[in-house]
Amino acid sequence: MGVLVPNATLWYIARGTGFVAVVMLTVSVTLGILTTLRWSAPRWPRFVTAALHKNVSLLAVAFLATHIATTLLDSVSPVHLLNAIVPFTGRYRPLGIGLGVVAVDLLAALVITSLLRQRIGYRIWRAVHWSAYACWPVAMLHGLNSGTDASAPWATSVYVACAALVLTAVGWRVTAAIVYPETASARRVTYPGVAR
Repeated sequence: MGVLVPNATLWYIARGTGFVAVVMLTVSVTLGILTTLRWSAPRWPRFVTAALHKNVSLLAVAFLATHIATTLLDSVSPVHLLNAIVPFTGRYRPLGIGLGVVAVDLLAALVITSLLRQRIGYRIWRAVHWSAYACWPVAMLHGLNSGTDASAPWATSVYVACAALVLTAVGWRVTAAIVYPETASARRVTYPGVAR
């Protein structure tokens, strides 16, 4: 494949899709949190948030698959198939690449259980879905530890914006559970000016 597609092209695609995957994963986690809060607005019903969460999650998986494939197909890349399957086995940035493999494994568990949700039941699905809270920071650490652009100002801005968005959503969820404990158990939260 490296002969058919110049290595520089594969490298740029791998870098770009990695960043887009992190952004899509960030949006997915944020929308997932909004879904658990049953957030809605007059012009944004709850089903839109849930549908968008599913579709953005699928986009994240598609960009991630492209990121992995182009990294493996690039003949210059020091990452090999074994390194992409078994965490922490490579010589090239073993911590960063290993974290990426762990994030992919967690994401695969999320995808598989979501596809099997009707068969495995809500409780098992939800228990596994909690791993999204581990998947996202592990994916971020992968990019920060193995990304060739991680120290660039624009990349730092992307990572900071992603972190701010997820931390704000988590803060909102925690605050809702503290301020409205009776509604948090029913996963229904009402804020002034925001319809249920």
